[in-house]
Amino acid sequence: MHKFLLILSFLCTNNDIQAGERNFPTNETFKNPPLIYFPKPLWFWNDTKVTEAGITIQMQGFRDSCHYGGFSILPFGQKFKPEYLTEDYFNIYGKALEKAAELGLSMCLYDEYGFPSGGAGPVNGDGIGRFEKRFPDQTIKRLDKTEFEIAGPSLFNSRIPEGKLMAAVAMEKNSLKRLNLADQIVNGELKWEVPVGDWKLMFFMCVKDGDPIVDYLDPAGVRNFIEMTHEAYYKRFKKYFGNVISGTFFDEPTMYRAKGRMWTDRFNEKFQKKFGFNPSLYYPALWYNIGPETAAARNYLFGFRTELYASGFTKVINDWSTAHHISATGHQDQEEVLNPVSVSGDLMKCFKYLEIPGIDKIGGNRPAERYYKIVSSAAYNWDKSLIMSETYGAMGNIGWNEIYSVAMDQYAKGINMLIPHAVWYNDKNVIFKPELSQRNPLYADSLKIFNQFLARLNVVLQQKGRHVADIAILYPIHSIQGDHYLDGPLGNYKGGVDIPKTDYVSIANWLTEDAGKDFTFIHPEILDEKCIVASGKLQLQNLMNREEFSVLIIPSCKTISLSNLKKIKLFYENGGNLIFTSQLPAGATEPGKEKEVAEIISSMLKGESLKNSKLKSLQTSGSAIFLLIPDGTSIRKVIGNLKVKYDVDYPLNADLRYIHRIIKGNDLFYFANIGKSPVETRVQLKGVDHPQLWDPHSGEVSQINTTSGGDHKTGFILKLAPFHSVFMISTPGQ
Repeated sequence: MHKFLLILSFLCTNNDIQAGERNFPTNETFKNPPLIYFPKPLWFWNDTKVTEAGITIQMQGFRDSCHYGGFSILPFGQKFKPEYLTEDYFNIYGKALEKAAELGLSMCLYDEYGFPSGGAGPVNGDGIGRFEKRFPDQTIKRLDKTEFEIAGPSLFNSRIPEGKLMAAVAMEKNSLKRLNLADQIVNGELKWEVPVGDWKLMFFMCVKDGDPIVDYLDPAGVRNFIEMTHEAYYKRFKKYFGNVISGTFFDEPTMYRAKGRMWTDRFNEKFQKKFGFNPSLYYPALWYNIGPETAAARNYLFGFRTELYASGFTKVINDWSTAHHISATGHQDQEEVLNPVSVSGDLMKCFKYLEIPGIDKIGGNRPAERYYKIVSSAAYNWDKSLIMSETYGAMGNIGWNEIYSVAMDQYAKGINMLIPHAVWYNDKNVIFKPELSQRNPLYADSLKIFNQFLARLNVVLQQKGRHVADIAILYPIHSIQGDHYLDGPLGNYKGGVDIPKTDYVSIANWLTEDAGKDFTFIHPEILDEKCIVASGKLQLQNLMNREEFSVLIIPSCKTISLSNLKKIKLFYENGGNLIFTSQLPAGATEPGKEKEVAEIISSMLKGESLKNSKLKSLQTSGSAIFLLIPDGTSIRKVIGNLKVKYDVDYPLNADLRYIHRIIKGNDLFYFANIGKSPVETRVQLKGVDHPQLWDPHSGEVSQINTTSGGDHKTGFILKLAPFHSVFMISTPGQ
């Protein structure tokens, strides 16, 4: 049995397992899932001395009394002993691995002492910056701007500021003409004969920020962080990798550090290698309007910074993990910021290279649920099968109804790997409630039941397969980057700049709550590289996650890439349905293409600004509408009026959620009632044969009475008690 569990553990996380290779779960596996499918919480080793006896007692109790399937050990707090990364520490960690192997549990390697990842203890640990001590030149760097107001003609003479020069640019304030002055700097001094005009002279310097965290944009620094942490575990516990140790977990890296101006000293060198030109003349756009090229310049610079972030941090960690036969997951900080440019850079793109994209749901006032679909869509875009959420931390002693409601909402929005936050070694000093173990009388009697519920969700929804939705939303990162600038009034922690009319998250949640429709965000990069137009559909061409869309929503979007827009037009000309909201594209990510953008938009909308809820059918087989002031009602009406045969239809119910996937040829629908009132409603499904109801709360499988309708529709009455959910599965393999 133990060998079987280890095989399952590896199977759940290994990249080499191809789509469709696993069998669909049997009724018995669904009712009684193997332990590997049970949730694996964060286990805080907090502010106390951890002992072998304590580990043995707690792990046995957590498995037997809570039915947990493993843990991520998180050293935490100033009083934690034994000292992090010492031999005493690894000895006690080894005892935990030995016990995990004995109990059939799997462990995830949490990569820090405290958090965020990348410092090895300076924050939420013992205050010692172990990484900075060893690699002082590889910590976070910042882009600074020093500027002078100069009237010409005159002579300007000055030493350049401290740091590495990234650009020296003069901009005439009226004409916005820019001059690159770097070649006039000799031995650290600029001598410039200032032409006629009112000039702003700017030095852009990359400097050491003082933050002890690793430079996330520098893969060499991240590899050194890995050598100090991950490799130290591998050196001692190699025999556990790929079996007991099944993954790595990073926690809350972010670019809001360094005042939201995180940079790296090789930025220009790498930029020129990728794009073929020096970016110096674009640097003023990071703070100022530089004329018609502003949006394009910002997209070049902010977009490339996100690429460095994704490839410099998450890719390096992911590559190390897969090379050592385990998976990698983690999440950003401040995921629920509407403008992500100075936080994650791009909440979809930062997960491009990560095997298991993740998010966290912590705190009662942080609406992460509005952003789940961005992270799950990132997984669909880049063809990943697992989506993680660290869930419940700092929410207080919440009740069971809320616990179930949050979990069901997550799984209906694509998450299929819930990591509970948390269990605590020292349960008398819990910093972030709830403490989710048998020692907490609020949860002791029902944790087994809840964890079995999650295991049943996992055994079905962690299977490799593809997501099904008829609606796509263009992720408007190009427009957001085009309007973003550094040192914005909101402060870097909250995204810096409040961009008017930004509505993509509201559109997404109106679709879910008001229109009762699932969807997928499509990243602009994916629209260009992986989407084709065929048979009147926009098709996402992935090996595993193939999707076909009949409707494409372009949310408020001042700036768009011309290549994206041309594909959108092709989709429209071949029968596709377009919905523009709040603001039509006017600018391009490519310099000088604004006129072409305007012409394409005009050709699709015929120059008409359509009022809310009025659908305009045009001369081609496609349709287009512009909702100037969208809301839930208008979105629902427009979606309902389109001549689209949706995969799921039901009357309005804001508490009802669903997800549709196809796994090994089986149509699988998960319906969840996340509210406090019962649901009884008529549901129409497309393309479902001989369905069964699988109840994850009880493990029971039953038949359901259905009716057949036109367009190969199957109808049935869905009945769900409050905070209850059910699978509807067609002809599952047995």
